Amino acid sequence: MKMDSETLLLDVKKLGERVSTLKDSIATEEATKTSLIMPFFQLLGYDVFNPLEFSPEYIADVGIKKGEKVDYAILNNNNPIILIEAKSIKSDLKKNDSQLFRYFGTTTTKFGILTNGNEYRFYTDLEEPNKMDKTPFFSFVLTEIKDVQISEIFKFQKENFDVENISKAASDLKYLNFVKEFLTKEVNDPSEEFVKFILGEIYDGIKTKVIIDKFTPVVKRGFRQFIADQVNSKLNAALNTSVSVEELEVPQVEANAEEEEDIITTEAEIEAFTTTKLLLKDTIDTSRIFYRDNKSYFNIIIDNNIRKWVLRLYMNNARTYFVINDEEKTTIEIVDVIDIFNHADKIIPVVERYL
Repeated sequence: MKMDSETLLLDVKKLGERVSTLKDSIATEEATKTSLIMPFFQLLGYDVFNPLEFSPEYIADVGIKKGEKVDYAILNNNNPIILIEAKSIKSDLKKNDSQLFRYFGTTTTKFGILTNGNEYRFYTDLEEPNKMDKTPFFSFVLTEIKDVQISEIFKFQKENFDVENISKAASDLKYLNFVKEFLTKEVNDPSEEFVKFILGEIYDGIKTKVIIDKFTPVVKRGFRQFIADQVNSKLNAALNTSVSVEELEVPQVEANAEEEEDIITTEAEIEAFTTTKLLLKDTIDTSRIFYRDNKSYFNIIIDNNIRKWVLRLYMNNARTYFVINDEEKTTIEIVDVIDIFNHADKIIPVVERYL
């Protein structure tokens, strides 16, 4: 039965929760297949118990080796359209793609999937016809699934599957991911070449090593502020509000004189407060949301009541993370405070307790 992308998103997230629950108790490849991998392809609409559609131990002869078998093949009119190589949940997929690489060229399939039940890596033959690329054009981790990834997974749903359409999109998707990886690396740790390139556009002097080192943190901060501005603009539009970040009132929290001398509320902490306020706009009256800063962490609270804390943000040179006031006191590592917005599903239930 065909499902819409929103339904698929909910079902995939539920399966991700299942992976989190079961992964430590699954010891073998076979257990991974039956408890995690087969349910995923069942979500995509395939009859995993019909060998004419979802064939286990599919024979893919490799060279002079006859009887070589791939874990699963999804078939259409007896022809394989997707080969699936399954590994144990405990396997590192970066070390396990050679087997699927060998199988790929012996069949008419255009797609190969390597998975350990949590991570899924999708391959095709963009670089050379009938030879599987060494790098996937799309990958995701079930326990860390992002909403934007669902549209790509949706294309592999049985009723939506179209070889030509997916192949056309695969190249753009693959190199888009390369661009994102490159930019992520440069934003977090700008290389000398990248800083020099930026300086070529904004600085007329000689780009010596001293100048490059001087401007590296400036470039890094500039990128982060640019991204924050873009994200905040998108958040405002998504929330259908004309309220800008600057217009969101930042409440002044009382502190004694001694505390005020020792505590400095940073720009990043105010940004975290603003992001949380935007995130909760449709859940609670934002005038009820306050912050309380102290030496160890930055507290976001309801009704200016420290007992009604929602999350605590910790920032130091080594890491940035926040703790949510749920039953598990969930701790989430983040790269930038804007990433708080990605965890609305965990933050909103905490706030709902205070309504």
